[in-house]
Amino acid sequence: METLNPQFIITLCVFLLFCLLFLLIGRRLGLNQGRRQEQAEWETHKIEEIVRARLKASRAALGGLVSEQMAPLLPGFPFDPGDCRFIGKPVDFLVFKGMNQKNISEVIFLEVKSGVSKALNDQEKKLREAVQAGRVRWAEFDV
Repeated sequence: METLNPQFIITLCVFLLFCLLFLLIGRRLGLNQGRRQEQAEWETHKIEEIVRARLKASRAALGGLVSEQMAPLLPGFPFDPGDCRFIGKPVDFLVFKGMNQKNISEVIFLEVKSGVSKALNDQEKKLREAVQAGRVRWAEFDV
């Protein structure tokens, strides 16, 4: 039997060490790439969910705005549509009762609610309180 040359053994060990090092570095890079790809897929999925939710909310808000403006034309609306003026914020309509007959007898602040939420927001509540407390007045501005 031949004895192995010590230089050959050292070369073989160095070669195996480089192979092992190459495999470890490759595994580490592969894991990092996998994590980055997984993160990118998660973010893409999450962004799609956020976009879908915002589109749904936007459609609901637009539907509410349209239904608010169309309310005077709907059956069962309690006022003459010709007496109504759309304001939008902080209240949907000012109703000048009797305006079509040229005899305004009452001014009504009208908030139209549609959809699931029927609650007034803070500003609408404050306006309701001011009207109910009689804190309403007439003013003129001369240019």
